[in-house]
Amino acid sequence: MAVYTEVPDEDLAAFLKAYDIGEAVSFKGIAEGVENTNYLLVTTKARFILTLYEKRVNRDDLPFFLGLLEHLAARGVTCPQPVAARDGALLSELCGRPAALVTFLDGVSVRRPTPRQCAELGRALADLHEAAKGFELKRPNALSVEGWRRLAESARGRSDAVAPGLDALIAAELAALGPTFEGLALPSGVIHADLFPNNVFFLGDRLSGLIDFYFACDDAFAYDVAICLNAWCFETTGEFNVTKGRALLDAYHAARPLSEAETAALPALARGAALRFMLTRLVDWLDTPPGALVKKLDPLEYLKKLRFHQQAAGLGDYGWRP
Repeated sequence: MAVYTEVPDEDLAAFLKAYDIGEAVSFKGIAEGVENTNYLLVTTKARFILTLYEKRVNRDDLPFFLGLLEHLAARGVTCPQPVAARDGALLSELCGRPAALVTFLDGVSVRRPTPRQCAELGRALADLHEAAKGFELKRPNALSVEGWRRLAESARGRSDAVAPGLDALIAAELAALGPTFEGLALPSGVIHADLFPNNVFFLGDRLSGLIDFYFACDDAFAYDVAICLNAWCFETTGEFNVTKGRALLDAYHAARPLSEAETAALPALARGAALRFMLTRLVDWLDTPPGALVKKLDPLEYLKKLRFHQQAAGLGDYGWRP
């Protein structure tokens, strides 16, 4: 989440006339994340999140994202629900951007997850994968291998300014991982693809909601697990916490058993996920315009994670033996 587009008071008032949600009481930009413009909107009736979709989101994908939220909520996943305007539309326009309102979820995100919270996340991820079955719309993963190559090309010639030798490392990883990913045939369906701790809410140790589905797509379920291993199980000092890894994988496996092919692929998937997030952070680091109300994320955090995966001998290094 972030703020790239400022919304004047008069434009907000005109926008809200199309909805039956009361009058605005407060309206505040949310700085976390790097993708869309987000505001916390409090009205005389309830709290909402107002999202303006920025350049990286294809407007043609928005029916997928909003429809998926409705599908998951109807099947018991605690996630934001799109708010329809009086005419039934889920998507509108504000300040020249596609825009949507979704319900607000209670809870807080955690900066340093505990093993118990990692287990909650593993179970919720498995439940999400099961609940998404039957969703009819499809969306390919725009940030799989071909997406990595485009990002690498965008950063080429500038990466070494962030870390010496980074251009060469990226090229070597693409050469090593591209054929592996393109040759995988694993159980697949709708995945979240961005389930970082800031996209998960807790009330104490109980998971209370999942948010920010704007990278959701069709891909391997185990790739989603690998993304979460990267996002949840490394300490701030860069070490992988095997207790957290075991808790996450045990809970996921108990709710949706991983196949032998999935478990064998997990180290490579985790390495690819680290490369993907290093590349997106790198390009955002290089390209985010001055003055944008957005917290830029350090790509070198994921360089450290990538180096761990490069040296991992198997699942034992992640604390798990199925």
